[in-house]
Amino acid sequence: MNILTCKYRSGFFFLAVLWAVGGGATPARAVLDRAHAAGLKSHKALYDIRLSSKKSGSNIVNISGTMFYEWHPSCDAWVSTHRFDMLYEYPEVPAVRVTSEFSTYESFDGKAYNFTLQRKRDGVLYEEVRGNVQGVEHDNPDMAVYSIPRDLSFNLPDGTLFPMAHTLEVLEKIKQGKKFYNATIFDGSDAEGPVDVNSFVGRVAAYQPPEKYAQYIDKSLTDAKGWNVRLAFFPLNNFEETSDYEMSLVVHENGVISGMEVNYEDFSITQTLRALESSKDNCMSEDKSNIK
Repeated sequence: MNILTCKYRSGFFFLAVLWAVGGGATPARAVLDRAHAAGLKSHKALYDIRLSSKKSGSNIVNISGTMFYEWHPSCDAWVSTHRFDMLYEYPEVPAVRVTSEFSTYESFDGKAYNFTLQRKRDGVLYEEVRGNVQGVEHDNPDMAVYSIPRDLSFNLPDGTLFPMAHTLEVLEKIKQGKKFYNATIFDGSDAEGPVDVNSFVGRVAAYQPPEKYAQYIDKSLTDAKGWNVRLAFFPLNNFEETSDYEMSLVVHENGVISGMEVNYEDFSITQTLRALESSKDNCMSEDKSNIK
């Protein structure tokens, strides 16, 4: 799973496929798939989401739901999909079911990025985001241009990373033995622009699946070495000294995330792995020389 932001307040996790975006598949990968070269594994995962704690006075009674995630490379890009089905319960009003789907297309060379999001409240669409990142001259930042909502764009600072590139950088820092990493990330999961993310690497973490889910989890994927990682998120376009929210997760060297907790000011959410399996590579090429 890509290491992305979580936005449970609006019913969406952002940790990032665009439907038929980017044209037809090429005969072979012309650009190195750095993710597979680094040992990441294409996979599908299903997570249970539960409210784990809340502060006195919070207007939330309970939060529960599921998140489906899939990541795989196409012939020239990494594609990912997140689908959420969440139930929000409040003290004096009816519960609200929020569903969402967020998809991204991130080219191997980092020069193209497309994103799309839809959120529905009790089946009625109430938020939609769509756009892409357009490269400009090398001495200027890229620009994220939205088609929905219209007339919205963001200049991205030099060095801004997209979700999979950030995941690769965090894993590389872990392998180098570094404990701290700071980066600016843009994913397009909302209309708020890029965020500044501080990553703190903790101890090695082992994973043991809950007994009731063990039969649905491919152990060969969770046996990969994992680490405890803490992420703190700061919006660039609305500077605050304290983080907007933080998350703690177990990240495995093959890109699988086996558990997560997201901490907001007044409540926290846990995300527990419920099912996990390998996903097929969508590039039907006979030339696999770029995949290690």
